[in-house]
Amino acid sequence: MDSGYYAAMTGLVARTQALDTAAANLANAQTPGYRAERAYFRSVLMGEGAADSQLGGTVNDYGLLGGDRLSLAQGAMQETGNPLDLAIQGQGFFAIRTAHGLRYTRDGGFHRAHSGQLETAAGEPVLSAAGQPIAIPPGEIAVGSDGAISVAGGVVATVGVFTFPAGTNLAPEGSNRYLAPAGVKAAVSMDAAVRQGALESANQDVIQGSLDLVVMQREAEMMQRALTIFHTDFNKFATEDLPRV
Repeated sequence: MDSGYYAAMTGLVARTQALDTAAANLANAQTPGYRAERAYFRSVLMGEGAADSQLGGTVNDYGLLGGDRLSLAQGAMQETGNPLDLAIQGQGFFAIRTAHGLRYTRDGGFHRAHSGQLETAAGEPVLSAAGQPIAIPPGEIAVGSDGAISVAGGVVATVGVFTFPAGTNLAPEGSNRYLAPAGVKAAVSMDAAVRQGALESANQDVIQGSLDLVVMQREAEMMQRALTIFHTDFNKFATEDLPRV
């Protein structure tokens, strides 16, 4: 079978997956703390003996998307004036306790609940550097660049900013919640700075996201047309040429 068919097939699958990713990135371009996803490629066939196979050698000349990885690029800062809106400058995530367990986010739109606990807009407890919920007494609130929360001049807790080993790929849940892989331990960041009274925007530019979506759509359509052409040629060969052999 002509290897061009494999090229068109893998190209169509890759562009279709990339199109879904581009659409999700654009849809969340206005979501605070959203981390855009970027595609990476892998070989189609893997495993022992794949390289020695004629089929495997042919197909592996072309790439399929291996999946998506989070872009950790910094998003733009938006001043809000709310003393409990916090943004991270640098690498790291806030830790929150959800109904499904520990999750991480860059969305620092927090508030003080009636119980005095620091929570997300969804009512999820925000955790300190020690991994505990944060209780904030009434009073004027100040948050230092190290995450230390002071009320009326006294430090009551330090909001946790956590990082992961290089190469760790967090799994997205919803628009701006992320789950660490099993067995991977988060560590308190030593380099990130917390900015009070601001929120970090998504690190996906709307204009670039729109352009990516259009490009992916056109490439997917091109691969689909190429696949149709090869398929038509194969049908012609099967119905007209093979009977003559």
